[in-house]
Amino acid sequence: MFHINEEVARCLLCYDAPCGEEVARAIRAVRFDNIQTAVEIFNQLSDDELNATQNACIHYDKPIRISELKKAVNLQNGSEQTFPKLPSLEINFCDMICENPFFLASSAICTNYDMVARALKAGWGGVFYKTISKQDIQEVSPRFDTVCKEGTPFVGFRNMEQLSENPYTEDFDILRRLKQDFPTKIIVASIMGQTEEEWIELAKMAQDAGCDAVELNFSCPQMRLTGLGSDIGQNEELILFYTSFVKNAVSIPVIPKMTPNVMNMSKPALASFYGGASGISAINTIKSITMSHEATVNEKKTVSGYSGKAVKPIALRMIYEITGNPILYKAGFEKHMDVSGIGGIETWRDALEFIQLGCRNVQVCTAVMQYGYRIIDDLILGMQHYMQSRGITALAELVGEELKNMVLPHDLDRETMVFPKIDREKCIGCGRCYLSCADGGHQAITFDENRKPKIVGTKCVGCHLCRLVCPTGAIGMAKRIYKHTS
Repeated sequence: MFHINEEVARCLLCYDAPCGEEVARAIRAVRFDNIQTAVEIFNQLSDDELNATQNACIHYDKPIRISELKKAVNLQNGSEQTFPKLPSLEINFCDMICENPFFLASSAICTNYDMVARALKAGWGGVFYKTISKQDIQEVSPRFDTVCKEGTPFVGFRNMEQLSENPYTEDFDILRRLKQDFPTKIIVASIMGQTEEEWIELAKMAQDAGCDAVELNFSCPQMRLTGLGSDIGQNEELILFYTSFVKNAVSIPVIPKMTPNVMNMSKPALASFYGGASGISAINTIKSITMSHEATVNEKKTVSGYSGKAVKPIALRMIYEITGNPILYKAGFEKHMDVSGIGGIETWRDALEFIQLGCRNVQVCTAVMQYGYRIIDDLILGMQHYMQSRGITALAELVGEELKNMVLPHDLDRETMVFPKIDREKCIGCGRCYLSCADGGHQAITFDENRKPKIVGTKCVGCHLCRLVCPTGAIGMAKRIYKHTS
């Protein structure tokens, strides 16, 4: 059995890959959930070319099976058709016309001119530049750590980064050059002050540098001084005051960046709204601790920010607390403020989920740190192919479309259920489903002497733990039916 996702996960995603840029590009497209692009690339290459690229693979174990990957991708996609005419991803965010919604998040991935210029040339729609302050920033070493599982690339990422280490005047000069050299891109200065005067001074410098907007960092979780970063983001009064101070000082859009280290995101969002903000960025990293020895600083550990794929469900929940809150809706929030979503965005489908919950813009950080700026290709093409498959011509049509399907837990249907369904041809008899159901479920699977599982309908409650642990995708879903009642 050839498993597409497992094979692609084996690929090292090399820089300047010896297998050739076209094949490397196709493999990345599969990895980042952009199957149609992979089909189009693979179908332009002959079997001889694919075999030659496979022989060039430098994998430490065995080469990626590129010829088999092409066949499997075509089979999964069910089509070799190409679509040269793709819809535009242009969207209005805070009255700024963005060529696409994909921005670099304020972080280590955008700390100087050369880095940001390369990203913008690659296709990113804009940048929230790394936070500028008047402080003397001195970072620790090492400053990163990861959370991994079963040999996969890291699912969670922890960082102890603070703000830009450049002199603040140098950073504003960089932003000025970026706007001059890339006039169609959106350049946002992220700032952090210690006093009202500093917030206003930095915001005015951003405006004078030609920045399109200013982001207020109310959310950094690892500032060494009190009263900064997430200390502000957890205090609605300070959010209101500092937002209004800056808003009254500049004419460009003002976008507070929210901390997730609060019980409910709607209160700080409402404070931002009443402070006159044009939009909100959410979320910053989550306060956390990792215990690996390699991440200690002279044998000492501390609390710092957690990001990556693992935080996406939390970020989505907090976005919904903003966009789906009836109090904010009645106050007119959605008419006057836009939301930029952040947290675990790696593929176009991740970005789509934020957009469907009401975001008009998304920011990416950890995925770039892991895979590089090149992921923008699949973010753009994957979203365009998805829109085309649905006949959607404007990205704005997707904004908030899933909000109508969001309900409170007590409003969910509890009268019906869906049984799992086993595909005997895909099943290899590993018994993972049996173990999980026996030790963590409802003992509703039997495992016979022929290494084949069977669902016991009288015990199964439709929790689908078995489907989630199956390594081969052999367990699917049957039709939804009414529960049997006695």
